[in-house]
Amino acid sequence: MSAPERSTILGWGACVPETVVTNDDLAGLMDTSDEWIQKRSGIKERRYVDNDDGSVGLAETASRDALNRAGLSPADIDLIVCGSLSPDIDFPGNSALLQRRLAISGPMAFDVRNQCSAFLYLMAIADQYVRTGGASNVLVVGSEVHSTGIEYADRSRHVTVLFGDGAGAVVIGASPDSDTGFLASDLHSDGRYVGALCVDGPGSRRKPRVPDGWTDTDIYTYPQMDGSTVFKHAVRGMTASVETVTASAGFSKDDIDMLLPHQANLRINQLVAMGLGIDDARMANNIDRYGNTTAATIPILLAETLEEGRIKKGDLLCFTAFGAGFTWGSALLRW
Repeated sequence: MSAPERSTILGWGACVPETVVTNDDLAGLMDTSDEWIQKRSGIKERRYVDNDDGSVGLAETASRDALNRAGLSPADIDLIVCGSLSPDIDFPGNSALLQRRLAISGPMAFDVRNQCSAFLYLMAIADQYVRTGGASNVLVVGSEVHSTGIEYADRSRHVTVLFGDGAGAVVIGASPDSDTGFLASDLHSDGRYVGALCVDGPGSRRKPRVPDGWTDTDIYTYPQMDGSTVFKHAVRGMTASVETVTASAGFSKDDIDMLLPHQANLRINQLVAMGLGIDDARMANNIDRYGNTTAATIPILLAETLEEGRIKKGDLLCFTAFGAGFTWGSALLRW
């Protein structure tokens, strides 16, 4: 059978933990407030896991949801690609652990470490595999458990308040017609800014990887962020990428029916939308309820926006993200 002209999203799913953590809850742990957090990020609450299931447990639930919507079983999947900066264990990656949970044996499975931009990279990889005949049905998953890896202390409050736990998944396969599916992607990276957003350790460049005398108060084991640098580059990079990806497919930013941006900071998304001339009716956001779930933000947002009935058949969707690395990009899809 010949390879399809286009790939598309056949099914989608999301999973967030039941435990809601409000800004007031965090204010009881560090010097912050609901007003301070909302003003700087737009976040009101986020979800935290309350068990030992980890990011793969959330990924399994989201994946089974996506498979059910696609009308497929795990046995129909011939490639699994996962993105997470919070894998359950050091190695093997989440893709192998998820494969075991889904009882799939044999098909390819691998992880991509692109943090907040991971889901864009994963969808582009899946699109290429499907269109070149390398795979028929690709399970694409982003899952994170941040709550066990952030520091609940004043020195880290500017980072800690931003993150939540969650997972999202899509199944990508052949588009049933030439009028729908992925139209273009635009991906970038600039390693000069690695230090602006990173977790420095533990890592293999240290010997031993966990130094003698290490305690959980060592700052290098927690996320570090130069917020102003990230903010400026995110607004600039996402705006330019949306313009590039639409133009590459023969459209303009005015043709976008729904913009689904990574959920890192509401102010970033508002400035991107303003620069593109996209009003609230054509942009989706849910950061107020979930915070930044990194690789999971886009699939969770897609699932919710579909459930809300804000996306209809034929709509032109644009996904865009920016994150550590720096990495950023956009993808265009006709629903």
